[in-house]
Amino acid sequence: MTVVLRNATVTGLLGLVGWLALTFVAAAIGAVASMDAPAFYAQLDKPGWAPPTAVFGPVWSLLYTLMGVAAWLVWRERPSQSADGALGLYLAQLAANALWSWLFFGWHQGAIAFGEVFLMLVLVAGTTSAFWRIRPLAGALLLPYLGWVGFAAALTWSVWQRNPGLL
Repeated sequence: MTVVLRNATVTGLLGLVGWLALTFVAAAIGAVASMDAPAFYAQLDKPGWAPPTAVFGPVWSLLYTLMGVAAWLVWRERPSQSADGALGLYLAQLAANALWSWLFFGWHQGAIAFGEVFLMLVLVAGTTSAFWRIRPLAGALLLPYLGWVGFAAALTWSVWQRNPGLL
């Protein structure tokens, strides 16, 4: 009995580490595109409600941690088709998340970045809903992310509209 319990605990911890690692790999892919983001962001005309550059790192770090934990909680509910589908949505929104940084900061494509962040918002909303049905805590952990992506969509639109020569 103790061996089975230890194996389940080790498997659970490895799963948590795996989902956090996968989530932070996506963050790192986006971060590569954002290497010059502070300088680029500083030269953009932004609305008064835009946060300072220093806010983004801590907020995203917290959100990525919550996202990884949420995915792990759903992963623990496998095997089930609903968990597999929800995790597929999670992976899709994670890819969209990494792509946005490339579109906006790397390639300066404001219109495409806005369309993509809107798609990401839809994917995050779908993921949040799917996670909530499987494990309410997992869905709740994604609510701050959903709110932040909604805010990011509004900010992307505003900055794109204010900076037609740069984006």
